[in-house]
Amino acid sequence: MTFLTTPPPWRRAAVTGGAGFLGSHLCDRLLDSGVEVDCVDNLLSGSTRNIAHLTGRPGFRFVQCDVSSDALAAELPGPYDLVLHFACPASPVHYLRHPLETLDAGSLGTRNALAIAHRDGARFLLASTSEVYGDPLVHPQREDYWGNVNPVGPRSVYDESKRFAEALVTAHVGAKGLDAGIVRMFNTYGPRMRADDGRAVPTFISQALAGKPVTVAGDGSQTRSLCYVDDTIDGVLLIAASHAVRPVNIGGGEEVAVADIARRVIAMTGSASTLTFVDRPVDDPERRRPDTTLARELLGWEPRVSSEEGIKRTIGYFSSLPETAATAQRL
Repeated sequence: MTFLTTPPPWRRAAVTGGAGFLGSHLCDRLLDSGVEVDCVDNLLSGSTRNIAHLTGRPGFRFVQCDVSSDALAAELPGPYDLVLHFACPASPVHYLRHPLETLDAGSLGTRNALAIAHRDGARFLLASTSEVYGDPLVHPQREDYWGNVNPVGPRSVYDESKRFAEALVTAHVGAKGLDAGIVRMFNTYGPRMRADDGRAVPTFISQALAGKPVTVAGDGSQTRSLCYVDDTIDGVLLIAASHAVRPVNIGGGEEVAVADIARRVIAMTGSASTLTFVDRPVDDPERRRPDTTLARELLGWEPRVSSEEGIKRTIGYFSSLPETAATAQRL
């Protein structure tokens, strides 16, 4: 399976949130395929470290700008064939710290990014999330499931931001005939995640490498379905190239208890860390696994990187960070 035809169907792309975890991997993959990339990020949760290796590379341009700003269109004059809207704090730590900015990214930011795609006649793809399903009452989660979301809970700033963004994209397709799609991503992990972002895999790895207790929420029986970043990026770009309009799930097929993920990380790092159980966040989903039938039938997509290999690569990334090495040397 390849994620793009040869040559790629686009010449120039705009990636909002391009200095973030997923956005920076998208910039890499597009540039490697010969697509010019304008990467825009306000660095609220992204980092220039994620794109430092792209500085000076032909076809790459970084624009520091908030997608919610009225200046976005002027900062991204285009023209573009593809607009990928990935700008939004995605981890609980960051969206709870920046609730209004998170809501703005899904509302004003999505509207502004849609306007650029409409201006240039570009394909538009929204980065949505499994969080639109909330704490699901249907398992596994199919794209036609409407979700079980608390609209006034602490996670609502992210959940409802993405649900509104999906509604906005859908309205633009119907009202303006925009060529736009939606990808709902599940529990992606890999290099360039932030150690402090609160999500399971980077938290467990950074704690294990530092020899600290590995903190598991609740009793750890809640499940997640992990998908390595390379597989997620494959799915994203296949959806972008497909011109599919309806939302498409992209995520791992192996459902694993969070406590088992923590134990796997401890074993793979060779750490002496032990598990510590802490209070579980409000509205934390009990079970999470995507039904990826549509992605498989429509795109021929399925994850290829095993969780063992993906976690190994992610451990290698965190082990290489200067701050992680300094911590290890003090132990």
